[in-house]
Amino acid sequence: MDTTKTPAPNAAEADTQVDLDKSETTQDAAAEAKADADLAAATEADDDAVLSDADLDDENEDRADAEQPSHVGSAAFAIVSAGLSVVALSGSWVAGIVSERASIAARLELSQAADANAQIAAQFVDPWHTTAMVNGVFSALALIIATFVLALPAFSNPERTLPTWVRSVSWAGIGLGALGVLLFVLMYFDLLLAIPKAAA
Repeated sequence: MDTTKTPAPNAAEADTQVDLDKSETTQDAAAEAKADADLAAATEADDDAVLSDADLDDENEDRADAEQPSHVGSAAFAIVSAGLSVVALSGSWVAGIVSERASIAARLELSQAADANAQIAAQFVDPWHTTAMVNGVFSALALIIATFVLALPAFSNPERTLPTWVRSVSWAGIGLGALGVLLFVLMYFDLLLAIPKAAA
């Protein structure tokens, strides 16, 4: 039987061991606190980055909305061109007034000895030509305005696109304006209807 006793640890060594354990615990707690603080700072930085990206996106959207043209002018000119072409084809009070004036002026120039063909020209042909001229001017204006509306993005900003309905109205103005110009040529030069002639 072994009667050798293990010597009891020295009190100083025991205190040193306790101090080492406390120091390690304190260091571990400090390291964990530092890690938590770093994690919180990183999370806050990520949140700030997300918020700043969202603010940047909102700012870009606001800037894009501000830079996006409203197309009000193009739409107005397209409607004006279509309206002018319709007026040119259907007739206007301007054409009626000018026609009546031409008819009165031609009658005043007639002599009492004027033959029937001269009277026909004064009463019908001259007012007819004047009406055709006024309608032709309206048609030409409609054609020019509609072409200007469609060609404007190519000269101002090639990436700019007009709304579909604005382009449709502009093309309608071009088509009706071209038809009005064609009718003006046919009427003014008596190609559509021949001038009536009195019998000899």
